[in-house]
Amino acid sequence: MTEKHNQDSHLSAPETSSADTPGACGLTRRAWLATAGKALAGGAAVLAAPAFVRAQGEQPLKLGLLMAKQGVWTEQGEVIANGVKLALDQAGNQARGRRLDLVWYDEPNPQSAQQNMQKLVEQDKAIAVIGGTNSGTSLAMSSVAMRTKTPYIAPNAAARELTGSSCNPYTFRVLSPTPVTCRALAPSLLAIGKKWHFLVANYAYGQDIQRSMSELLKQSGGTIVGADVTPLNTTDFSSFILKIRQSKPDVVLLGLPGGDLSTFLKQYAEMGMKGQIPVACPIIGDSDLWSINVDAATGYYGKPWHFSSPGHSPEELAFIKQYTAKYGKPPADKAWIGWFSTRALLKAVNDAKSTSGADIVQSLETVQVGDSSGPAYFRPWDHQLLRRWTVFKVKDHITDKWDWLNQVSVVPQNPSDLDRLYGTRQEIGCTMAAR
Repeated sequence: MTEKHNQDSHLSAPETSSADTPGACGLTRRAWLATAGKALAGGAAVLAAPAFVRAQGEQPLKLGLLMAKQGVWTEQGEVIANGVKLALDQAGNQARGRRLDLVWYDEPNPQSAQQNMQKLVEQDKAIAVIGGTNSGTSLAMSSVAMRTKTPYIAPNAAARELTGSSCNPYTFRVLSPTPVTCRALAPSLLAIGKKWHFLVANYAYGQDIQRSMSELLKQSGGTIVGADVTPLNTTDFSSFILKIRQSKPDVVLLGLPGGDLSTFLKQYAEMGMKGQIPVACPIIGDSDLWSINVDAATGYYGKPWHFSSPGHSPEELAFIKQYTAKYGKPPADKAWIGWFSTRALLKAVNDAKSTSGADIVQSLETVQVGDSSGPAYFRPWDHQLLRRWTVFKVKDHITDKWDWLNQVSVVPQNPSDLDRLYGTRQEIGCTMAAR
């Protein structure tokens, strides 16, 4: 695999049109044509010609990757990319019998994400794109996917619009959307108490958490005792923590991105609040926890996958082993999500009739990639991945360097209830345009 950073490369030898230039197996073109003609009667030409074409004419396929290389999302972007690259390595860096090159560009903001997505499609000729460390950039990429008819998988976006009101036939989402993760987490928090204080970041994901959790709290007869909104990349949460101390909630509901969440947890512990009022977030990444001191780690969180959960499939066990050997630590959930997204895409590309966008999309709509959670598949009418969700609690006493979480619940208990957990057509609001 050739990983490409904002530059072009021509990886295959130039073709030649000379009839007497040596070709496959040392034959000249004239000699090969003569041999092929003789073989036609014996049925060998059908096998020989494709081999000649592969040797002479096929260029590598390109897979686009749009992940953060700077800013608050950098660590998540790198970890997701690690999972993508490991999946490609396991596949021999090829699809449909052709070499597959990875082209990785940055996504510093929605506008740049759109521009780089366009570049991947028009300049690099990517057959599909995986990208987006957050909902804002993912929604921006999705619009380009529709306009250019390019299959796009968003591995890490949670805002409901992506497979809801803004859905389109070329966009697929792997992470469970915010309403689903909130439904999975809410029962554990309501058992603690029904007075909640919200602290969310001012972007699509944070706003969606507050909207979804507020609805669930209201349905249960609960009360919002405080609600604050913070800018992205907030470095000082002390004033917000003082408000939490004054409002005395049963639970603090957080809707913060990875770097901001880590900063908040550190300061929450420093101000003596750890163990006083529980905190929770519908989604967290292992790297967000690992970036803080063990003494500051606390809370209830949702995650799609955990390396120490029971019942991993042979493929997952191999992934965990190879990732740990390569990076010196077990794979975080973000590494898994990059690995899983790439495996699903590769399977779809290999099963498709061609590398055209429409054929890959049709294949993605039927691909099955089961694992330890049970069945996993993209729902055809909104392209949301349906898969069970897990709720964890940070251990009271952490003794392992990497394993900080205890499993609380897996939702739904019965995999046959997946469709109900992820919502009806009316609730989701996806009206899929024609391909």
